[in-house]
Amino acid sequence: MHPARELEGQVALVTGGGRGIGANVARDLAAAGMRVAVGARSLDQVEAVAAEIGGLALQLDVTDRASVEDAVARTESELGPIDLLVANAGISGPSDPLADPDEWWHTFEVNVLGVYLCNHAVATRMLERGSGRIVNVSSGAAFQPGALGGPTAYGPSKAAVSRFSEVLAEQLTPQNVFVFSISPGLVKTSMTDGYFPDDAPWTPPECAPALVRALASGEFDELAGRYLHAEHDPPESLRPRIQQIREDDLNAIRLRR
Repeated sequence: MHPARELEGQVALVTGGGRGIGANVARDLAAAGMRVAVGARSLDQVEAVAAEIGGLALQLDVTDRASVEDAVARTESELGPIDLLVANAGISGPSDPLADPDEWWHTFEVNVLGVYLCNHAVATRMLERGSGRIVNVSSGAAFQPGALGGPTAYGPSKAAVSRFSEVLAEQLTPQNVFVFSISPGLVKTSMTDGYFPDDAPWTPPECAPALVRALASGEFDELAGRYLHAEHDPPESLRPRIQQIREDDLNAIRLRR
């Protein structure tokens, strides 16, 4: 296992960083000493977060390859080589189970193509340097069909993110680039607003940032490719379970008969 590293001075790019979970992750990483770029389509939101944490604001459309590559290039030009990508940008998609096909497919464009474009742009550079970490934000809806009210695009798109992360991790881990997928849990955000009652089992908002920060440290590189839940797999309980997870092939999408 790679020893935990100090994060002071390292560079992170957080997509969907203008509000909610992404903004909280950006704040936490900056508090840990990282230089953070926050990207989202709403420039006013990322400018506010970047000003708060002393970071870099990027207007970013994750579905547009040129926009993604420009954001990555700007981050590395102004802050330095990216040590950590947090691919957090995502949408819930239409609630109608048989929504307009274009609207339905747009969920995949943001949640899956967007993750791939960001991973492609950043991981290519990480491989050239021989190091880096990527955290792709999935969801419990990848495994629980009824989560988030049951939109037919959201859960499948997040399942794709989890499987992609696992396959990519298998390919990149030997080259010292480590890829993870996480669920932030059921956090109160604009995305979950209206889908769940006030007494739902809400996840504390600090859980996801704490897990991302721990993954950024390198302490859990042996779990690259695994699906980790911010509330159910907090760093303090994850540490003694590393070998069990690997030996019993836990925290992964599997068909068991």
